[in-house]
Amino acid sequence: MLEKTKIIIVNALFIAVISIFLFATATQFRQWTQYKRGESALAARDQINAIAGFESAIHMYTPFSPLVERSAKRLWIIGRDLELRGETEKALIAYRALRSAFYSTHGLTHPGMLWIAQCDEKINLLAKPVQPAR
Repeated sequence: MLEKTKIIIVNALFIAVISIFLFATATQFRQWTQYKRGESALAARDQINAIAGFESAIHMYTPFSPLVERSAKRLWIIGRDLELRGETEKALIAYRALRSAFYSTHGLTHPGMLWIAQCDEKINLLAKPVQPAR
């Protein structure tokens, strides 16, 4: 009976490790795909699709992935460039995408808190106050 229990436990652990590995690998692959989508759109000067790609790469958050920080920097630069060109609405889209992407990664940890704070400042600066209805 004890031998049978050991076999079951070893098999369960093996299946769990393989499952976690497959999940992490698939997530990394999707993250790379979205990051490349953002880079391609940026090269084509399509800021909206670039924003979508980089935001999606952050949504695929995996600890220690260099793509999370790269995507965040790309979104920030897109927002800054749009802001400098006077395209405030598009800049707000970039800053809000960056902020919401990191909010979506919150779980046991809270990555991107500095990015969220910086985006909050930019959004408050750029967003026009809503006029109350009369």
